[in-house]
Amino acid sequence: MDILEYAWLIPVIPLLAFVIVGFLGNRMKDKGGLVAILGVGGGMVLALWTAFEILTTGRVYEVSMDWVVLSSEYRLEIGVFLDNVAAMMLIVVSFIAFLVVVYSTAYIHDQGPRRHRYYTEICLFVGVMLGLVLANNFIQMFIFWELVGLCSYLLIGFWFERPAAARAAKKAFLVTRVGDVMFMIGLFLLFTELKTLNFQLVWSALDTADAATLAFAGFFLFGGAIGKSAQFPLHDWLPDAMEGPTTVSALIHAATMVNAGVYLVARAFPILTQSAEVSLFVGVIGGITAFIAATMALCAPKIKGVLAYSTVSQLGYMILALGAGAYMWHFGHYVEASIAFGAGLFHLMNHAFFKGLLFLGAGSVIHYVHTEDLNKMGGLGKYMKVTSITMLIASISIAGIPPLSGFWSKDEVLAVTFQAGDANLTFMLLWILGVLTAFMTAFYMFRMWFMVFKGKENEGTKHATEHAHHKHEAPVAMLLPLVVLAALAFGSGFSLFIGDGFFGSIYYHEAHVLSIGERLTDVFTSPLTYVSIIAAVSGIVLAYFSFLKTTVSAEKFVSKGFPKAMHKLLLDRYKFPVAYDKIGYVGLYGFSLLLDKFDRYVIDGIVNAISAFLIGAGGVVRKAQTGFVQSYTTLLLAGVSLIIILLYVVGVLR
Repeated sequence: MDILEYAWLIPVIPLLAFVIVGFLGNRMKDKGGLVAILGVGGGMVLALWTAFEILTTGRVYEVSMDWVVLSSEYRLEIGVFLDNVAAMMLIVVSFIAFLVVVYSTAYIHDQGPRRHRYYTEICLFVGVMLGLVLANNFIQMFIFWELVGLCSYLLIGFWFERPAAARAAKKAFLVTRVGDVMFMIGLFLLFTELKTLNFQLVWSALDTADAATLAFAGFFLFGGAIGKSAQFPLHDWLPDAMEGPTTVSALIHAATMVNAGVYLVARAFPILTQSAEVSLFVGVIGGITAFIAATMALCAPKIKGVLAYSTVSQLGYMILALGAGAYMWHFGHYVEASIAFGAGLFHLMNHAFFKGLLFLGAGSVIHYVHTEDLNKMGGLGKYMKVTSITMLIASISIAGIPPLSGFWSKDEVLAVTFQAGDANLTFMLLWILGVLTAFMTAFYMFRMWFMVFKGKENEGTKHATEHAHHKHEAPVAMLLPLVVLAALAFGSGFSLFIGDGFFGSIYYHEAHVLSIGERLTDVFTSPLTYVSIIAAVSGIVLAYFSFLKTTVSAEKFVSKGFPKAMHKLLLDRYKFPVAYDKIGYVGLYGFSLLLDKFDRYVIDGIVNAISAFLIGAGGVVRKAQTGFVQSYTTLLLAGVSLIIILLYVVGVLR
């Protein structure tokens, strides 16, 4: 039996669970929780089996059928495409989604009948994301892309009766639509130029296509990723998306929506390599996003806010690596470009594990203290030992301390950015921003960890421990996913050393296979490695002395002068929410008023003028209706005479 022939069932199984829970879940005692676990779990088992087959054999599998035939030249299809990149994404999406659903059975147990809607939407979310990963063409990908956006809207606004949640859902939906329109424009350009949107056919036709058209197509396709993966300047919707349940945040940030944008860039990578300007633009957007999001995380007051900014920043790292790779490929540095391509996806995988762990750990903390405010926590380590230890592992991993997983991928991202600096000085500047981002990442993650689990017990911790009937942490259904993800946050980076290594499996044309000894030598003899390690350790030390030992007073530092103004600017998110409102209320609303005037006085004016002219002309002609036969005969003879004269003038009767 060839398991790949059944790959199409991977999204179908959770979608079937979506239908069952949607129609029957309200009659079930657990409101569909068990069906959701079986549906998502069944999809996971088949996805892992399929991924194992692809990764161990190196096969590329595709099957498709015509969907819409526009002409002999233009046709759209629907199908399945599996390669190493899709296999890696199947592992990440299906496995983390399954853990999130298991975790949810305990986390939302107090939501009553509302759990029915939650499980319905989660199953749909997982199914459409898996469908996006399996798509063999851009238009099919776009359809699932839009459904992913719909699911995020539904789940971010899960508590729709809360004004903040309703606003956040609408904001996420509308801001990402900007990127979606750009994505759609890119598809029009590709389809017009290449007459196909099939991945492999597009890649094979690039050499004969018009370079300018491909450059614009690549730019607009990347615009879709800017919206979906919350890249600058469309990044501001993601921090507000924290208004949904924490489990939804874990799913969006680790497995589904934001990773879809990075996956799109990976699929469009051959297109991006066609233009040095577009690939440079991709790298610049990634580097800027990584840096500014990290600065906003430095003083975020809520635990989920810190993690949200962190996600935006880490996504910037991924985009930076892919942009650097596309730029180097354009100039013929094929091996380095393939390594950069792998580095971006390697960081996507590792980030999924430690960020999923951080969000689920945050959910465990919020479940205990019933607040997200970091200043109301403190001293939770002695009450929540498992959560404390697992989140410490995730914090060390994202900080980039060896040998945890985050170190291996973040170090590779910085290394390929530095190498791209040989081709363009801009990437050298982006490398500097990347190192500063590594320092800030370590600082804000350990600021969060120290404020939550160490130090004195503040208001929220005291209230929870004094009024709780049981002074222990979350139930097993919530702790088990934390332990599993902690193991992956610690060890997923070691996939570098299994078989041909990650870069021998996830690559773009040029596989990069090194032995364990060669890989370790390559990493630990490079001065760049120690620069990133020193940056991370420095961030941890500063957080230690600022928020645990309080030798350095963060409050005094931001109490006056430029630090105070900068602190306020960071809390205000660089005024991006204000800018969005200005664009929405003043720009778009003003433009709509202008269109309204144009519609009233130009469009309607033309129609009304024609109507008035015809009515007036009818009034004049109506006066000729006298009722006298003699008048009509005279007009008839005059008309016939005029026709004869005209025919004579033009020469017909000569």
